[in-house]
Amino acid sequence: MQKQIFTFVLITFFFFLTTEYSFAQKIETRTDQVDTATFAHNRKILNNLNTDLFLKKIFSKGDIQIPYRFLTPKNKTKGQKYPLVITFHNSTRIGTDNENQLEPLARIWLKDEIYSKYPCYVIAPQFSKRSSDYESNHENILISKPSDEAVAILELIKKIGKEYPDIDKNRMYLAGYSMGASTAQNLMSLDPDRFAAEVSIAAVPDLSNLKKLSRKNIWLIHGAKDNENPYAGSVELFNKLSSDPNLIFTTFTNLNHNNITIPFLLTEEIPKWLFEKHQ
Repeated sequence: MQKQIFTFVLITFFFFLTTEYSFAQKIETRTDQVDTATFAHNRKILNNLNTDLFLKKIFSKGDIQIPYRFLTPKNKTKGQKYPLVITFHNSTRIGTDNENQLEPLARIWLKDEIYSKYPCYVIAPQFSKRSSDYESNHENILISKPSDEAVAILELIKKIGKEYPDIDKNRMYLAGYSMGASTAQNLMSLDPDRFAAEVSIAAVPDLSNLKKLSRKNIWLIHGAKDNENPYAGSVELFNKLSSDPNLIFTTFTNLNHNNITIPFLLTEEIPKWLFEKHQ
């Protein structure tokens, strides 16, 4: 695996030298390690947060019903516009209890310092089945495709936008982990003009609309030791979006599928990066 990473970085570096418009791309390699104590400690802090600020709601469209939680900005100011973040859960959180989708990555928006410093609306839907399905394409690359419930989230976003006119339509952000990251990619591919940025952690990629993504703000994060959603999928997406000057690819050489989110749970890295992005 280390050889694969080295080869990827070497090839990409050569590509940078020979392609005039990809200079702004960023490849980042991190060597963070997460031991059992750190894993438990970081998750415990997020899991102990009171989630009552996330209001319970249900979105209906035809036969589809999607429970979701909805967070509003702290101390809203009249006349000010606020970003909208849509955060998607992994496959272990599938259900209809409108509770379990608030995994640690979704709860970062409840931390006092984040809630105060990065005021925004947050939608956290819960899917009753897989929001993204995986299959191999003609290149034998594992890719993701959205479910009907995932597609319906686009209608939920429109509805929320009408109900809350102080949402900044130039700052709508997608974020997710594992299946949720695949879903974030799915929605960006379906409606790229709607979203300003996307954070995708350990996804199976969506390669369906690459031309429309050529200048989008995308942060791909993946662990090189991921044995569940292949690291190679993010490498493939990065290579196919080589002309995107706003693409970042962060590889954690020592992390796997289960601990890849841990370095972000107690920092403001994700909110800070998202809030810097506009349409």
